Amino acid sequence: MRCAVIFGGSGFIGVFFARHLLSTGAFEKVYLFDKEQVSDKPFPYRTKLVRESAGIVEIPGDVRQPVDWTPAESISLIANFAAVHREPGHDDFEYYETNLQGAQHVCAWAERVGCNEIIFTSSISPYGPSEEQKDERSLPVPMTAYGGSKLVAEKMHQAWLAADQNRRHLVIVRPGVVFGPGEGGNVSRLIKAVLRHYFFYMGNRDTRKAGTYVKELCNAMWWMLERQKAQGEHFSLFNMSMNPGPSIQDYVDTVCQVAGVKRRVPEIPFAVLLSAAHCIDLVARPLGIRHPFSPVRIRKLVRSNNIHPARLVELGYPYQFDLKSAFSDWKTAAPEEWR
Repeated sequence: MRCAVIFGGSGFIGVFFARHLLSTGAFEKVYLFDKEQVSDKPFPYRTKLVRESAGIVEIPGDVRQPVDWTPAESISLIANFAAVHREPGHDDFEYYETNLQGAQHVCAWAERVGCNEIIFTSSISPYGPSEEQKDERSLPVPMTAYGGSKLVAEKMHQAWLAADQNRRHLVIVRPGVVFGPGEGGNVSRLIKAVLRHYFFYMGNRDTRKAGTYVKELCNAMWWMLERQKAQGEHFSLFNMSMNPGPSIQDYVDTVCQVAGVKRRVPEIPFAVLLSAAHCIDLVARPLGIRHPFSPVRIRKLVRSNNIHPARLVELGYPYQFDLKSAFSDWKTAAPEEWR
C-alpha cells in the first residue's frame, strides 16, 4: 500500500491535493496532518471533499513542534503545505515561527521515516512586488516576513535533498494566488465584490496578478514530480501561474462572463479608496469587525505580481484550464460561492 502525508493538509490546497493523489491510483491512503481538522474550519466545501473520500485520514498535529507521530505504513510521498501565509493577519515573527520550524520538523520527520520524496509549496512572495516580469531565474528580493520565511524554508528543503541527493526527490513550487471552491481568500472576495457592486478600479485595470486554479496546481505538482523521476532528475523549482498571469480587469471581466451578469465598474482614485479603507479599519478594528477593506489589501491591489511560469512553458506542461474554464468549473462545483 502506497501512502502519502500532507502537512498542513486540512487547508485549501491540501484537501484538493489529497483528492488528486487518490485519483491517480498511485496511493491508497493520504494522511492530512494539521493542527486543525477540516471540520473545524468555516469552509463546508472542504469538509465535503474529505468526508466523501474514504482514503483520507486526518491526524492532529502542529509542525511548530517536532513530529512524534509514526504511521503504521511506510510513506512514499510527503507534501509540505503547512504555513502561516495570510497577509495581513499575523505578526512578523509568526511567519518565521511556523514556516521555518515547520520546514525543519517536516524534513527531520522525512529523514526519520525514510521518505525520499517531498513536494514543498513556497510562494511568489520571495520575488517581491514588481511591474517587471519575473521568472525562476530572477533574483528573489522578498519584501515581507512571509516572503523571507518562505525563501529560507526553500533552502532548508534543499539541504534535506543535498544530504542524499542520489536517492531523494524534491519539488518546490512557487504559486501565485491559488483560487477555487472553498478558497475563502482574495479571489473569493473579488468575486463577491464584483457581484455585489462594491468592487472599484483604482488605476489598476492592467495590474497583473499571477494566479492558478487549485486543480491545475495539483496536476502540475504531480506532473513535475513524475517527470523528474522519469528523467532521472532530483530537483525541480517552478513558478505556478496561468500564462500570462491575468490582469485585474481579466479577473473582473471573466467573473461577469461566468456569472452571466453585466457590471459597470467605476474608477475611484487610489488615494480616496485608501483613505476610506483606513477610516473603516479605524472603526472596525477596535470592535473586532471583519471587513474586506483592509488598507493592506487595497495596496496589494495596485501592485503587480507579474510572474512568468517559464519552467512549465519550457517543459511543455499541458495546461488544463484557462481563467474562464477555471471559473466555470468553480461555479459548477460550488454555486453558493458565486452569489
